[in-house]
Amino acid sequence: MDIIKKQRSWIEIDLDALYYNLDQITQIVSKETIMAVIKADAYGHGAIKIAQNLESYGIDHFAVASLDEAIELRKNHIQGMILILGYTSPTSAKLLNKYQLTQTLIDFEYAKQLNQMGYPIQCHIKIDSGMHRLGEDCLDIDHIIAFYHLSNLQITGIFSHLCVADSSLKEDITFTKLQFQHFNHLIETLKKRHYPIGQVHMQSSYGLLNYPQYHYDYVRLGIAMYGVASSLNAPYQYQINLHPVLSLYSHVIHIHSYHKGDLIGYGRTYYFSRDSKIAVIPLGYADGYPRHLSNHQNVLIHGFFAPIVGRICMDQLMIDITDIPHVKIGDKVTIIGKDHNHMISVEEISEHAQTISNEILSRMGKRLPKFYKQKGYLKNAKV
Repeated sequence: MDIIKKQRSWIEIDLDALYYNLDQITQIVSKETIMAVIKADAYGHGAIKIAQNLESYGIDHFAVASLDEAIELRKNHIQGMILILGYTSPTSAKLLNKYQLTQTLIDFEYAKQLNQMGYPIQCHIKIDSGMHRLGEDCLDIDHIIAFYHLSNLQITGIFSHLCVADSSLKEDITFTKLQFQHFNHLIETLKKRHYPIGQVHMQSSYGLLNYPQYHYDYVRLGIAMYGVASSLNAPYQYQINLHPVLSLYSHVIHIHSYHKGDLIGYGRTYYFSRDSKIAVIPLGYADGYPRHLSNHQNVLIHGFFAPIVGRICMDQLMIDITDIPHVKIGDKVTIIGKDHNHMISVEEISEHAQTISNEILSRMGKRLPKFYKQKGYLKNAKV
């Protein structure tokens, strides 16, 4: 498409891969059980388009991080339940009510402030079962019961979050099972006392794939839905074949030859040990590509690996194409994805950047246009 040729760099979202991943996951849990996590612009995949396609698939429960993310979905006609996982100022209670959003109650003091605003609001109670970030302590039964006596808050669910479900270490497995145990004991206690607990959820992607024996009303499905593991060699008890949904591309905008002994880029950090040919790519850390990858990550061009040389800049990076024949201005460069028989995965990039795939994907800035393809063809213009 001509419109792609006009882009600095761009993201392609493979909707067939998204549907394939959902087909695989719904062999473990029903689609009615999936709460799709589409915070951070659906992990860089485009929250609106992903939500629209998820609704077409039959998924109608969503989780986001903020009020703004939730309102954007509503304004784009997403009809399903939307749970805000993070903090929303109690002064925004009117908006929570107006857009029929479900707010997480991060602790009892917060719940009291929200209740005082005077608007009827649907809420899920966040329980701290061991992560110690947000939530009311799962052992503090009296405080948790008090949530149900706040007259303006309709409790429609209760949930917790696992902190080491992605670990295969024995002590982490023991701790995770203890989290399940504490949370389940709380749920049983509330049921015995006849409190309307609503929908219950505990597992995210790793919680499902490493602990599929536990069953709740929802699974908060995030990184697995996008066909990616958080890190290389991530342990999955339940083996499942997933396809990456996102690819990242750019193209060559400049080629120049340099002599042996020349240095390149900010800080002059890369020394040419031979006469070399360098191509400039219009992608940088302002596009979410980590500067930490300078001098130790490859891209793909014409099916060959080309090393990044010099420091990655805000808007550009340089690659060594000395050993790659026939490279010219305008040639496509694969940053994340497949080219001929080679693949660069986001897991590999996150490993080299000393972080996790979730961060790499969610850092893909708004200035990178997204193109959605299905059955091998680009389906939509940039969004």
